[in-house]
Amino acid sequence: MRTGGDALLRPDDGDAFRQAVRAVRRGAGMPVSFGGQAADGALRLSELAGVRTNMLKGLQVRAAAGLGGRVLTRGRPAAVSDYASSLTISHDYDAPVLAEGISSVVAAPVLVGGAVRGVLYGAARGAARLGDQAIDVVVGATRRLADELAVRDEVDRRLRLLRAAESTGPREQVALEEVRELHAEFRAIAQGLDDPALRDRLHHACDKLAGIGSPAEETRTASLTPRELDVLSQVALGCTNAETGNRLSLRPETVKAYLRSAMHKLDVHNRHEAVVAARRQGLLP
Repeated sequence: MRTGGDALLRPDDGDAFRQAVRAVRRGAGMPVSFGGQAADGALRLSELAGVRTNMLKGLQVRAAAGLGGRVLTRGRPAAVSDYASSLTISHDYDAPVLAEGISSVVAAPVLVGGAVRGVLYGAARGAARLGDQAIDVVVGATRRLADELAVRDEVDRRLRLLRAAESTGPREQVALEEVRELHAEFRAIAQGLDDPALRDRLHHACDKLAGIGSPAEETRTASLTPRELDVLSQVALGCTNAETGNRLSLRPETVKAYLRSAMHKLDVHNRHEAVVAARRQGLLP
């Protein structure tokens, strides 16, 4: 999923599915893995690893049809140990599945906010059978993928709110405390992301939020690191060192070290003065 015409493009969700499919294949040594995104009540298989043919590529799986359609409809993992003779699923897609020599298959839904956003599969060929470990790997991969998609959705939602606030006109129409909370939350989310494109996108949004708070009253003289800004953004909300550490997954001692470093760079003597100085320089909203 991408947002068309957006200067801050959402990373392609297909890339996240591709990584998840590869993780499934590696995780339990499964010879075949595949998956794709769901839309309009159907599933499109777009990401494949270990396949021998192109017959699964682009396959549209209807709701309730086949193993994937069953998972799509019920929103729960499912598996068959002998695909060709299974009586628990329909056999709408026998041709592409059996052309791969697939015998044992597990499929699990990617659930985000209660909605199935896609399905991941792991499969074995011939007489091989998938055990509990394989099922755990597939389910674990869907959960990690769901978490990533949920973060992307939340970023998109909050960026839309930001743009809506920007379009309302004067800064007075934007609740400053909400802007500051949003800024701190964005920085907390960003520091835990593995996706550098998404992390950069969030930091760019933070810079825009810092500009909404108030125009800089003086030229920036302090060069704070991202971690120092992460800590100051939480301190600006009134968080203690312990609360800041909890939000940023840092030890309180580490928070103190970042705070001391920021105060030194800003040439101030306490946390309150650090927040004021950072706001004057346009580093915080």
